[in-house]
Amino acid sequence: MIKLPYFDALLASLERGDPVVARAFGRHVHWGYWPDPGSAELTPQDFAAAAEALTREVCQAAAVTDGQRVLDAGCGFGGTVASINENHTEMEVYGLNIDQRQLARARKQVTSQPGNRICFVAGDACALPFADASFDAVVAVECIFHFPDRRCFFAEARRVLKPGGRLALSDFVATAPLLPVTLWSRLGIGGGFYGRCDLSYTRGGYWRLAEATGFAVETERDITANTLPTYSFLRRFGGALQVGAAAVAETGFAEIVSRLRLLRYMIYGFRAPDANG
Repeated sequence: MIKLPYFDALLASLERGDPVVARAFGRHVHWGYWPDPGSAELTPQDFAAAAEALTREVCQAAAVTDGQRVLDAGCGFGGTVASINENHTEMEVYGLNIDQRQLARARKQVTSQPGNRICFVAGDACALPFADASFDAVVAVECIFHFPDRRCFFAEARRVLKPGGRLALSDFVATAPLLPVTLWSRLGIGGGFYGRCDLSYTRGGYWRLAEATGFAVETERDITANTLPTYSFLRRFGGALQVGAAAVAETGFAEIVSRLRLLRYMIYGFRAPDANG
């Protein structure tokens, strides 16, 4: 059974009707993106807008546009699916998650716009339940570190993408000095408040992975500075989740190594080969 204490806390707070959690995390469950971090207001409304902005940055890296068939792997509460649905027409959008509780909320929260089709599917991102060459774009917003094998996910994304299709993701990417500290995550040891997280992947690892699975790197953006207000927001309002010391320690560690530039928040965009190779 997959252990997801973070979602346990979120879902419990949402069930209690906590207004802060509902406003900040009811749609998206990931870090925020502020074009101007110094202007962050750090209110629940501001954080929700920043989380929406992060989703749009990843979708831009995937070249999502009208009339496409798009897969959101690790779809959470359906926020990215909702964003695509609201901002594009003639779309067929699938949200995939291995946790039925998240899917249940997504199905309640997201209703397709006229002309669009939405479907939420239970499944494993490393064994996608879709046909070959069936999507124009695949996105994975701040979730790939939960997947058991990045290479397996890339191979599956490559399989289900049409020729010339795009894969885009956001991830916490380690620098060389941090690798000894993150070795435990590669070995699958632990699994605290955020669940099992492999934070040991590097920039070079992504370039090698792209080459090995037949992708070309189109986008590589370091947006660490744009995400840092997330930590200030969590310190201000994290108490609404009623979490323990482990959650505070894990979040604090991530903030320290991010501010020291040892852990970087990256957006990557990859392109599958065209039909002619």
